[in-house]
Amino acid sequence: MLFELEAVTYRRGGEVVLEGITVGLPAGASCVAGPSGSGKSTLLRLLNRLADPDEGVVRYRGDDIRERDPLDLRREVSLVPQLPALIEGTVGDNVRFAVRLCGREPDLDRVVDLAGLDSSFIDRDAARLSVGEQQRVMLARALALEPRVLLLDEPTSALDQAARGAVEATLLHLRTRLDVSTVLVTHDLAQARRLADHVVQLDHGRVVGSGATRELLPA
Repeated sequence: MLFELEAVTYRRGGEVVLEGITVGLPAGASCVAGPSGSGKSTLLRLLNRLADPDEGVVRYRGDDIRERDPLDLRREVSLVPQLPALIEGTVGDNVRFAVRLCGREPDLDRVVDLAGLDSSFIDRDAARLSVGEQQRVMLARALALEPRVLLLDEPTSALDQAARGAVEATLLHLRTRLDVSTVLVTHDLAQARRLADHVVQLDHGRVVGSGATRELLPA
C-alpha cells in the first residue's frame, strides 16, 4: 500500500476537519473525491507533511511519515496545488526554482515536454501564460524533482473545458511514460472516473466509500 491512514483526526481552529479516518491508497492512480468542505485537500496535505494529524498515523510505503524529513519527503511526494503559484521570471526559471534548492539542474526540455508544453515555452514570461499553461508549468516544476508520487489538488478547477481536457490528457499520458503514482483530489466524479483506478470518497471529514473506481463510481 502506498499510503495508509490509521484513525486519523485533524482539527483546524478547534473544528474537526477529518475524523477517525482509516483508509489506504494503493500505488498507481488514486483519487480522493467529495464535495467542497469534505476534507479532501486537508487529507492530501497530510500525505507529504504539509500538515500532521492531531491523532492517528499516516504511513508512506509502510513507514510513519513523521520519521521522514519533511523536505526530503516533499521531493519524493510532490504537490501540484489547485492554483498556479509561480515566481517572477520565465518558465525555465520556475522549473529550476525548486530543483536548485536540491543542488541539481533539471532537464528543461524533458520536463516541459512531460508537462505537455514544448521547448519554446522555456524562455517565455510565465506571467503572460494562460492559466492552463501556468498549471502545466506547476506540473513541470513538480516533475523536475523526479518524484515517486504526484499529489494533484483540484488541478483543473480553474480551467475552462478545453484546458481541462488538455491537462487531463497530459496526466493520462504521464502514466505511460513515467513510473509515478498519482493522488488526485477532485469534486468531479466524472473526472475521478477518467483519471483514477482507485477512489476514496469523503463527506464531512469521514470516509463514506473506498475501492476500485469502476465499482464505486459506475458510469
